[in-house]
Amino acid sequence: MSELSGKRAIVTGAASGIGRASALLFARAGARVVAVDIEGTVAATAETITREGGRALAVQCDASTESGVREFVGQCVHEFGGIDVLFANAGIVGHNGRLEEQTPEVWSRVLGMNLVGTFLAVREVLPYMKSQGKGAIVCTASVAGLRANAGPVAYSASKAGVLSLVQTIASELYGSGVRINAVSPGLIETGMTEPLFTAARARGSESKIGQLNPLTRYGNPEEVARAALFLASDASSYINGHNCVVDGGLSSSLPFAPSRRGY
Repeated sequence: MSELSGKRAIVTGAASGIGRASALLFARAGARVVAVDIEGTVAATAETITREGGRALAVQCDASTESGVREFVGQCVHEFGGIDVLFANAGIVGHNGRLEEQTPEVWSRVLGMNLVGTFLAVREVLPYMKSQGKGAIVCTASVAGLRANAGPVAYSASKAGVLSLVQTIASELYGSGVRINAVSPGLIETGMTEPLFTAARARGSESKIGQLNPLTRYGNPEEVARAALFLASDASSYINGHNCVVDGGLSSSLPFAPSRRGY
């Protein structure tokens, strides 16, 4: 694999799930990787990359704050001399309860991480990418940002905001040579969705997880990582302001009751 040969990449939320899978895949594709997460276990991601012969730096910080974002961007520039790829992936799901049960504090925390953190990361890398006349930014959105019933309300609103942010920034970057796209996962087995999977397995209904999409299964982090790699690489050089949905076809159709006799 050489899709990112010589590239310098930042991946946030890299301690687990989609972020970890993407950091590993980017490194295997030739990138030097700054792996970022608020959890100290992000060091294990960087250690795995190094053990496999790649180059990586782990940065433990809060990617929803200006100070945290400046820290990991500065570390990438200091260690690797610049930035070619940003995968703004860090996110939280927040409160699963009904709207009337939620507080402004919950919304501030979810939007702060998922939307404001994405904005901060993009803003911070742009001067470096603009100065070199090229760069690829990928932001993790979600099918929950497309339609209802795919996630809690604050989470869904934050991911809809990410999609709008990507489209708006793509237009603002007119003529800069910098591209920005989104990847929208469907139901993926990660730490964020672990309660759902644990409950289904306890009930003996794991086989039903993901049954509403045409592939009739849930996805894994590596499948999203491959989409992110494509958008981060020069293979997608004419794709900009786009949302790549990785959901087994869930968002392509209206709800229906599966039947062996068809419709």
